[in-house]
Amino acid sequence: MIDPYKYSVSNLALTNEQREFYESNGYLVVPKLVPDYLLDRCSDRFVDLCHGRVPRNEITMMKDISRMKAGYSGEHLYGKAQDILWDEEFYEYARYPKLVDYVESFIGSNIMAMHSMYINKQPDIGTNSSRHPVHQDLHYFPFRPANLIVASWTAVVPITVDNGCLYVIPGSHTGNLYPHTYPEPKEGEINKMYHGIRGNDIENQKKTYLEMDKGDTVFFHPLLVHGSGVNITQGFRKAISVHYASSNCQYIDVTGTSQENIKNEILEIMAKKGIKGVDFAFAWQMRCRLIKGAKANL
Repeated sequence: MIDPYKYSVSNLALTNEQREFYESNGYLVVPKLVPDYLLDRCSDRFVDLCHGRVPRNEITMMKDISRMKAGYSGEHLYGKAQDILWDEEFYEYARYPKLVDYVESFIGSNIMAMHSMYINKQPDIGTNSSRHPVHQDLHYFPFRPANLIVASWTAVVPITVDNGCLYVIPGSHTGNLYPHTYPEPKEGEINKMYHGIRGNDIENQKKTYLEMDKGDTVFFHPLLVHGSGVNITQGFRKAISVHYASSNCQYIDVTGTSQENIKNEILEIMAKKGIKGVDFAFAWQMRCRLIKGAKANL
């Protein structure tokens, strides 16, 4: 019998209806999956990091470029904490059992957390820097197959169109990886490594806007085309996200592909930190953490 499912591996946490929706659309929203107490702890941790009250260790605190130029500080400056898996407060999110059950349904039981971030989209100050251009997450990842990678993205506060919710193009996960680069300057300022799809009409395709309540979690495929809008409110749009991959995935060489630009950019950043002479796979080996099952190739 031919397996009708291509983008998920089991019904461990998924109903048949949920599984079929993900197969067709490339994403699935699960309401109230993550409890408030856990999200509140993560939110407090981010604020403490912004104000230097706890050690950053391996976490990278990323500044919003427009707010940096305008002299903001603390929570009003930092738009993201990246590589948060080795902080025990954030790690509680990454290994939250109900969430991991869904992840296992998509990619199997040998689960590596590969990429992690707490996102703090501040009110836009008129430069459009709070948006995230339309993109595919696979652009950043030198491991395959894509179908054994899935993202979790959880709302830490209520998320609306006005404060810059995610938007997705349903079904785009069935296509190819597009070339990505930085948007044109005329489109507004853009933060470091916020690449976007260029040179096609993908922006004109019908978008679905994912307004979410606190604790709602969207899972999505790494080829799903998505982005987020400008925050036109006076509050912060907060979310926490982890990309998971089966440890059975393999690292690939992206030299000569459309991913070479992001590879070079990441290796340049590492070199400035004194980490030189390494390959792109090493950059990911440094930041990943086993969540469940056994390590294999990643």
